Formats: sequence, structure tokens, C-alpha cells
Amino acid sequence: MIRLMIFLAWVANPVFAQDFSALARVDAAKSQVSDLDGGLAVDLYLSQAVPYRVFTLDDPRRLVLDFREVDWRGVSREAMLNADNASDLRFGPLRPGWSRMVVDLAGPVTVSEAGMQVAESTGLAVLRVVLDPASAADFAARAGAPVDAEWQALAQTDTTANAPEIVDGPMIVAIDAGHGGIDPGAEREGVREADVVLALAIEVADAINRTGRMRAILTRDADFFVPLDERMTIARAAGVTAFISLHADALEEGGARGASVYTMSQEGLDEASERMAERHDRGDLLAGVDLQGNDDRIATVLMDLARLETEPAGLRLADALVVGLRGAGVPLNSRSRRRAKLGVLNAPDFASVLVELGFLSSKADRAALSNPISRAPMVAGIVSALTTWADAQAASAPLLRQ
Repeated sequence: MIRLMIFLAWVANPVFAQDFSALARVDAAKSQVSDLDGGLAVDLYLSQAVPYRVFTLDDPRRLVLDFREVDWRGVSREAMLNADNASDLRFGPLRPGWSRMVVDLAGPVTVSEAGMQVAESTGLAVLRVVLDPASAADFAARAGAPVDAEWQALAQTDTTANAPEIVDGPMIVAIDAGHGGIDPGAEREGVREADVVLALAIEVADAINRTGRMRAILTRDADFFVPLDERMTIARAAGVTAFISLHADALEEGGARGASVYTMSQEGLDEASERMAERHDRGDLLAGVDLQGNDDRIATVLMDLARLETEPAGLRLADALVVGLRGAGVPLNSRSRRRAKLGVLNAPDFASVLVELGFLSSKADRAALSNPISRAPMVAGIVSALTTWADAQAASAPLLRQ
């Protein structure tokens, strides 16, 4: 079983290295995802060799291929996906300089072959991945993104890894534009959630920075995908006090519209501590606290202690956002305050809220979110709420336990 393959031959071969900075183009006419002996085969024809890795993920079952950046122009899901053993296919930018392809699997299969062949005369490359039928138990046991030192070294050039320096000064707020890149979020009438919330996030960050009292960072500033855990890491590295995730959902039925603000449910908080203790690097669970070498129980207790301050602060921020948005004239949903188990609200060491600015399934909301003029009240409401909340936090700081 091969779960990870990283192609590095270009380092030693000038034919491969010569144009490596350019995007690798996909030959859409030849590239296919097809059935093979009860399993699956992925054949990707590229204009040049690129570093890559291959692995599977469970719940739901899917095959993931990460590459140094690939140009997907001219490639369509309909033309490339020709397999009963795959239920869906998507591809696009993962982050600056990197791309991802995800194949949703119809059943349990495991990677038995992964390799890249390169023509010496032309540099043209073919990546072939073969997956054989497997049991559900075997699939689950083998699934998971592998940790590999060479791949991590390659990823160090990632621009998203360079978080702002932590300095004394204004309170720092993370503005998180949901979705992005390979994950467009909700879509209606040609409007994509990832696009409108990115535009709004940039406007909110700019308005925050112009106050002179707070400083904003963005978890993404372009149309690329950032995993949930990495969004938390970016915020933590910047030393944020608050994290605001912006979204705009869509419903299949009903006439729901207007903004609502979410905080984590109590059930979600309990599960989040346990899940984070199991999945995250110990050094990245809490800002300023080294959990290396501690077992899950100690890590969980420390996170729960941190939440004694950050959870009430998040609730106060959510309430302030409702008041601020209403005061700015932003239409609110009939249930403007909600609690739910949302992964983006997992962090124990800073106040976290999720703001649904409206529904793309609502014509009125969709129009408002698509226009910078009608987004202006949303920006004003968020900044006003943050200012009010920051004042309250500063006033209560002497009362917080040391």
C-alpha cells in the first residue's frame, strides 16, 4: 500500500528544473478518472513534472492528490470523470503555489500504485494512481493525511505560512472569509459564497485597520482554500483576541433571509476539546502554552480552563455583533443568535464567532452581498460591534484571573 509519493527528480535534472516555476498544464483530452478491475485509476497528463502527494481520507471516503501548482483551464469534471466507482470529482487551487484534486469514492478502495513517468526529451509527465477494492475496516485504517518531512520542507515556501509578527499595540482580530479555492461554498445565480465573503472580509479588515484602535489579519486574501485547522493556526500565530468567520449560506427551500451570529454549542465545546487533543500538534493547541509531552487529559483540562475566559467573551462578541448589525440597518434573520457545533469555532484560546450575513438563496440578500455599496452597512455594523466589545473587554481586564 502506497499512501504518499513525492516526486523530486526535477531537482537533479535540468530538463525538469528549467521551467519549474511555470504552471504545469493538464492535458484535458487524455486525463481520466476511470474504473479498473473493480477499483479505480487516475491518469493525469501534465506538461511538466511536479512534486505531489497522494492519500485517502475517510468520512466521507475520498482520494486526495496535492500538487505544486497546476493549471486546470480546459479541464471539466464531466469529461474527466468516467467511473462508477467514483461519485464526484473537483479540483482547483489549494493555496498560493499549490493545487488539489479530490475524488469522492463510491466505496472503500486503497492506493496500490502511485507513480509519475517523465519523458526525458520533452519533460511531459504522467501521474498514475491505482486503487484496489478493500474492506471498510482496511480503508479506515489506512486513511489519513501522512506526515512527511520532505513535503513539509517544500510547503515552507507557502505565503500563507507567514503570519504577522506579534507586537505590543492594538488588539488583533482575525477576519476569516469562509470557503475558497476548491471549495466555493454556496452558489446561486452565478454568485459564489467564497467570492462575496472574501470581498466583505477585505472591506471589514480595511475598516478595522483604519480605526487605529485595532488591527485585522485575514486568514485568506485571495481565492484559495485554507483548511479549518490552518485558519486557527494563522490566527493563533498572529496573537488574535477575536476570530470572526464570515459566511453566506443558501437553502433549497423556504424564504429565509437576513444575518445571524453563531457561537459554539456547549456539546460542541466538550467534543471540540477532546477532538483537538487527539488531532492537533500539542504545540499548536493554545497560544503561549507548551503542551508538548502532556497527555490528552492534561491538554483537555488546559483548553477547558482557557475557555472559562474565551467562551463568555465569544458570547458577548456575538451579542455585540447582533446589536451592531441591527444598528447599521442590516436585515437580521428571525433567529439572529444561534449556537451550533461548528468546526471553525473550536479554538479555546480566543473568542470565536461565525456570522452568516444572509442567504444566497434570497434574491434580496444575494443582491446586497454582491454590491460593495450595500455591503457597507455590514462592514459598519461589524466594526461598531468590535469597537464596543473591545471597550468592554478592556474595562473588564483587571477582573480577569491572572
